[in-house]
Amino acid sequence: MLKKNHKIPLDKFIDYCLYDNKNGYYITQNPFGRNGDFTTAPNISRLFSEMVAIWTLSFWESLGSPKKFNLIELGAGNGEMMRVMIETFKNFPPFLKCCNIIIIEKSPRLIKKQKININFGGIKWKKNLANLNSFPSIFLANEFFDAIPIKQFLKLKKFWYERYIKISDDKNLTFVNKKTNIRTLEKKLKFKISKAQNFIEFSPLGNRYLNSIFKLIKKNKGGLLIIDYGFFSEKMKNTLKAIYRKRHSEVLANLGKSDITYNINFNLIKKIAQNFGKLDINYTSQKNFLLNLGINQRAEIISKNKSFLQKADIFFRLKRLIDKRQMGQLFKVMLIKNSDNNFNIGF
Repeated sequence: MLKKNHKIPLDKFIDYCLYDNKNGYYITQNPFGRNGDFTTAPNISRLFSEMVAIWTLSFWESLGSPKKFNLIELGAGNGEMMRVMIETFKNFPPFLKCCNIIIIEKSPRLIKKQKININFGGIKWKKNLANLNSFPSIFLANEFFDAIPIKQFLKLKKFWYERYIKISDDKNLTFVNKKTNIRTLEKKLKFKISKAQNFIEFSPLGNRYLNSIFKLIKKNKGGLLIIDYGFFSEKMKNTLKAIYRKRHSEVLANLGKSDITYNINFNLIKKIAQNFGKLDINYTSQKNFLLNLGINQRAEIISKNKSFLQKADIFFRLKRLIDKRQMGQLFKVMLIKNSDNNFNIGF
C-alpha cells in the first residue's frame, strides 16, 4: 500500500504498480493482444512459437533425450506461445511423453486466460521455483525479466544514491535519491557492479530467479533461454519506461493502469552466470536466432496454396519479427547451459 508522507524504493513501487492484489497492472488489466498495451512475438506470428518449439526439441536431444524432464515457461502471458508449442510437440509423441510442462505465473487473471487458451491437460502452474523436482530442466523466458521490478542507483560526486519514490500529503509522487553503500550490494552479487559505472539498474528479484535457475541447471542439467529487448554493452543506462494505452507514459502516472518496464542488461546476466562456473553463455539477436532455425523456410511452406492476402499477412508478420528496424535487432536471445553441452543451434 502506498502511504502519504512516505518514501519507498523504486522496486517496491514498481511491484505495487504491477502486482498489487487490488490495483496491480498484471492482476487487474489484460496487457496482451489487440486491446492490450503491447503485442509479444507469439501474438504476432505462430512462426515464432514454432521455432522455439523446434529449438526446445533439439535442446532436449542435446541433453541425451531424458525420459523425464521439465519444460518451464517463466511468465506465459496469454498462453499463446505454449499453445502453439504443444501443437508442434504433438507431431513428436516420444518428446511430449517425456515432457513435464510447468508455467511459473503469479497473476490469477493470466493463469485463467492461459488455461483457456492452451487447453492441455498435462500442465502444472506454480507461483515460483520452490520445491521443483530433480529432472533436467529447460527454462524459457520470453519477455519475462523485463516485467520484474528493478532498483536504480546513481553516482553523484563520488557517492552512490538509490532512487526512491516520495509520496507527499496530496499523494503527489516524485523521484528522490537516498545515499547508499554500493559495497553491500556488491558483496551479495560477488562482483563489482559499480566498476566504470555512474548509473546502475538491477533487479534483486530477477537476480534471485537467475541464481535459483543456474543452481538447478548445474545440479540437474538443462538450460535457460532468454528472449527479451535489451542491450549487451558494459555501460549501464536509465532504460525505465511506462506504456499506457500503447503509448509511452510518465512512470509516476496512471498507477496500476500502465506497464512499467526496462531494457534487459544481458551483460549483467552473463556476469551473474559466470559466478557459478562451468556454465556457457550463447548470445545473438532475435533476427539471427530465428533465421538460423529456419523461419524463412517455414514461412514458405505454410504460405503454399494460400491466397495472395494470406501470403502477404504471413510475410508481413515475419518481417516484424526479424527486421532490424523492428524486433529483429532490438530483441536479443541468450542461452545459459552446462559447459559440457556443445549445443549451439540458433546461435
